[in-house]
Amino acid sequence: QVHLRESGGGPVTTGGSLRLSCAVSAVYAYAYNNYCMGWVRQAPGKEREGVAFINNAATGYVDSVKGRFTISKDNVKNTLYLEMNSLKPEDSATYYCAMIFSANCDWPQLVTLSLSGHGTQVTVSS
Repeated sequence: QVHLRESGGGPVTTGGSLRLSCAVSAVYAYAYNNYCMGWVRQAPGKEREGVAFINNAATGYVDSVKGRFTISKDNVKNTLYLEMNSLKPEDSATYYCAMIFSANCDWPQLVTLSLSGHGTQVTVSS
């Protein structure tokens, strides 16, 4: 059973926008509302990279997306979002929703120890 289901990816041209969504199953509703959630991405031939995180206290972004991406949560719908603007070809990757079973957001844990879904592909063409 897939507990984190990403959607919203697709092809887009440079400068375009996409909004990714991650629907979290009710089984993980407590974790979703209380622990760290985030987005990670992986491009072909590259290591998985943390993109953004959110908990009840703060949000955080990798430097390469600051000012362009916004992470948010809808606690009624149990859905995590990533609004991506001014997209660049280097943003092309498979994007994964990630959940850490801790209230504290930690980049290494987000990348390597998180629960994640199957991902959604983002392709930015120049």
